[in-house]
Amino acid sequence: MFSGEVMPVKQLNYWRSHYPNALFSNLFGPTETTDICTFYTVNRTFSDNETLPIGKPCDNCDVFVLNADGKPVTGDEAGELYVRGSFLSAGYFGNAEKTAAAFVQNPCNPHYPEPVYKTGDLVRYNQYGELEYISRIDFQIKHMGYRIELGEIENAAYSVEAVTSAAVIYDSAEDKIVLVYTGKIKETEMYTQMTGKVPSYMQPNVIIKIRNMPYNQNGKTDRVYLKEHYRELIKKFKENYNGTTD
Repeated sequence: MFSGEVMPVKQLNYWRSHYPNALFSNLFGPTETTDICTFYTVNRTFSDNETLPIGKPCDNCDVFVLNADGKPVTGDEAGELYVRGSFLSAGYFGNAEKTAAAFVQNPCNPHYPEPVYKTGDLVRYNQYGELEYISRIDFQIKHMGYRIELGEIENAAYSVEAVTSAAVIYDSAEDKIVLVYTGKIKETEMYTQMTGKVPSYMQPNVIIKIRNMPYNQNGKTDRVYLKEHYRELIKKFKENYNGTTD
């Protein structure tokens, strides 16, 4: 069972090839749901560039997806994930303002009080009726006139065979998409690989190879650090490795 960060399918396929009789489950849920709220038990084959579903609600739990207009999504339309049920936390200790912003009245229920949690996660339903995680809503940007989910670019980067980790950030001041990665592949080749995996308007403007990906205290990729220091990472890498990426 895996949870926390998104499980890249490439790594999952590696594990499945070595343990073909093991049962693998993808678990999903923010801390506010007291662990997880959805799960998907892997029951079919995925290619490295596909997205692993986060599945369907756990018992005693319900989730629903609303678009930007506060209406239930249709088809494969993306929207924000909302959660409700007895497992929800009551809010944030000593922070009434943050609680009021995240634990809101169910927009679809005008009849009686029903607090639900706005996860801030962008998801969609696939052809099997399973939820697929796209990215955090604040990872969604407007670039070259297009609305882009940075998580989709990350998924494409992870699918490159030699890449071991990847993170995509957006430099709003310079309107640049920045891809930071680790792995045995040169930056020039990474540009070529990404050109074949994402449309031109989603192509990273800057690609940086680093030795180790930074992680925060929760063990997740530290995108805040990357956003604040990516220019320093470029300089440090070139100084340490003389500009080579072998």
